[in-house]
Amino acid sequence: MPGLESTSGVDSTVENIGRLPADVFAETCQQVLAHLQGQTSAVDLPKICDTLQKSGIDLEWKALQSIIRLLSSNFRTAVSSNLTADQLVARLGEGSGKWAKAALQVVHQLWTEHGPLVCTYQEAHAMASIGQMVDMQWKLGMAVSSDTCRSLNSPYVSLLLKVADTSGEVTYKSFEMSIPQFQNFHQQFKEMAAALETV
Repeated sequence: MPGLESTSGVDSTVENIGRLPADVFAETCQQVLAHLQGQTSAVDLPKICDTLQKSGIDLEWKALQSIIRLLSSNFRTAVSSNLTADQLVARLGEGSGKWAKAALQVVHQLWTEHGPLVCTYQEAHAMASIGQMVDMQWKLGMAVSSDTCRSLNSPYVSLLLKVADTSGEVTYKSFEMSIPQFQNFHQQFKEMAAALETV
């Protein structure tokens, strides 16, 4: 199946999937499918990692990310190509000969159950393809020294936004604002919230 990873990268990822117990792999697939159905804003990697550790499986963070990307990519391809569960499993087998039969059975069962819902959601979501703010943190600070700034001892607000893009990848955006800028920002958020309540 076409993807960002080389064939050896796909084989390595599929081999890591084969190391997972069927129930852990099924839970991982369900998390990816829940994200693709819009039920979650992102795939919860720390939760999956915790589940793996409790199961006694030592898998690097990067390897887990590769599994999530591979599953997400294949499920998205199944949506765009309108694949049945049988066709999806056949395409996975063509992409790598390393798939364990148990893992393919899990994919088949879950795509049979969730595939139509994922397709419906993805079609609707494609029309309004934007990221989603997952979290926002802020703190108040005071500038006390600077080589370039003349107006010291002025308060500022530092914001950290956690944003999940449409692929489920989470990124962080940080910026600083003066107090008047932050007040304007706050007012705009209140206006947006009020407008959303009327929809």
